Amino acid sequence: MEKKGRLQMKTESIFDQLYGVPLFKSLTLEEMKPVINIASVKTYTPGMHVFLQGEELKNVYFIHHGKVKIYKTDLNGKEQIVNVLQAGDMFPHAGFFRQDSCPAHAEIIENVTLIYIPIILFEHFLIQHPEVCIKLFRVLGDKIVDLQVRLEEQIFHNSFEQIMMLLLRLSKVYGKPTNGGEKVTLTTNFTNRELANMIGTSRETVSRTLTQLKKNNIVLVNSNGEITIDTVALETQLF
Repeated sequence: MEKKGRLQMKTESIFDQLYGVPLFKSLTLEEMKPVINIASVKTYTPGMHVFLQGEELKNVYFIHHGKVKIYKTDLNGKEQIVNVLQAGDMFPHAGFFRQDSCPAHAEIIENVTLIYIPIILFEHFLIQHPEVCIKLFRVLGDKIVDLQVRLEEQIFHNSFEQIMMLLLRLSKVYGKPTNGGEKVTLTTNFTNRELANMIGTSRETVSRTLTQLKKNNIVLVNSNGEITIDTVALETQLF
């Protein structure tokens, strides 16, 4: 009886955590049981890696809480930040229905709880639940569109404009309204080097751009490194 009670608690706990993931929101507990039975939970602390670029891809991960940085490195060790993921996100976004290696590094930047499922078993679940498969394709489609937008920004805009576009993009994903909604404060702190690594520019270029935006009262960086952005003024200057 005690073992059965613990199993029920585990089932309900994983269901509650997975229910926060958009892919599974329309499913009932009964429909979720095949996933719950193959899912595990693990916690990580900042600085740890979930996987490294080039490793064998074994699992798909869902973030219950915390943040994970996805980045790639070249042979010289140069870093390119692909994304910073938060609660409700899944990763990686590649490798479904084909054998593949991890396309990037996944590093913890805040205390994280992850639900992970062996990718082969998750593929079987997707085949049995086409409605979830369709949602997954939509997520992957959104990622492709995002990458296309970033590519266009690099082709058609200079570094100064790319940094402003990056700040607008970050404000939509990580922004918390302040001053009655006139400005947004990023809920994740980013260093100048991290911002530079997101668009492939130098830390010095980011520093000069932020200095100019601060002089124009468009961006404020407090002593804790929190960035507050006047998005209306930023869009006006950009467009």
